[in-house]
Amino acid sequence: MDPLQISYLAFGIVLILAVIFDLGLLSKAGTTVTIKRALFQTAFWVGLAMLFFGFLWYEDGHKIALEYFSAYLMEWSLSIDNIFVFILIFTFFKVRPEFYGRVLLIGILTAIVLRIIFITVGIALVAKFHWLLYVFGAILVYTGVSMYFAKHEEQMDIEDNSVYRGLRRFLPLTGSDGGGKFRVMIDGKRRFTTLFVVVVLLATTDIVFAVDSIPAVFGISQEKIVIYTSNIFAVLGLRSLFFLLRGAIDRFGHLQQGIAVVLVFVGIKMLVEYFDIVIPVYVSLLVILVCISGGIGYSMWSTRRKAPEKDAAQGRDAGR
Repeated sequence: MDPLQISYLAFGIVLILAVIFDLGLLSKAGTTVTIKRALFQTAFWVGLAMLFFGFLWYEDGHKIALEYFSAYLMEWSLSIDNIFVFILIFTFFKVRPEFYGRVLLIGILTAIVLRIIFITVGIALVAKFHWLLYVFGAILVYTGVSMYFAKHEEQMDIEDNSVYRGLRRFLPLTGSDGGGKFRVMIDGKRRFTTLFVVVVLLATTDIVFAVDSIPAVFGISQEKIVIYTSNIFAVLGLRSLFFLLRGAIDRFGHLQQGIAVVLVFVGIKMLVEYFDIVIPVYVSLLVILVCISGGIGYSMWSTRRKAPEKDAAQGRDAGR
């Protein structure tokens, strides 16, 4: 077996064992995931991704390893936007906390399957029509600029979601969670519960985000091992990241700008390759690290700075 085949085999084995360990041993059905457990599971998935980074460095060399790390870091930061939308979906359908884990599990595993299909089609298209990379680059520049100036307060309207409208039109739905079931019998007729709708929306919402994130990975590397593994590791970490950040998502208000700059940079990187200008992978990694850490750091500083102002305003209101 060549080094690349060994990397695929190692990834598959580690992934199966990790999913069994995380979802089977660390997550008991019907229990609410605490912040402490979510922190542990997040550290578990990030640590596993970093171990695979070290394995790639040893087995396939530093270039592929750095490309993987850059792609994973970008996908991981983009997943925070996914979580923001996930919270909106859970709130809209009033999902009870004891069902969060199971719904997220099925939704995320479905999203991974859809992403693998999406990536496979993308790789085949790029292999046949290389000029698509320049189209991806232009899309990323446009998306990045739009994201930078978009208002963070703008929220997804679930009622107008095309997938949700399609489900309501073609499937018999019920307004209850069915006690944790996806289908129930009502008056002798089988109906789909809100939990089924949530799973579908989670998976399809992730694909919407993948329209931006997967082309961005192509801008960092065209190596299949990098594209597949960085995406899968980042998406698998979504579940624990959801429990970790669901109460603190507003503290990352300026991360959006950092991600936007990264998308613009990657888009430009793809476009300038037309002129045989190749930006080294370590430059891409440095830009991603600076933008993401800068966005998180500025968000945290801004939150702390606004806290005294908010307390003072509440004190004035209380005194009236």
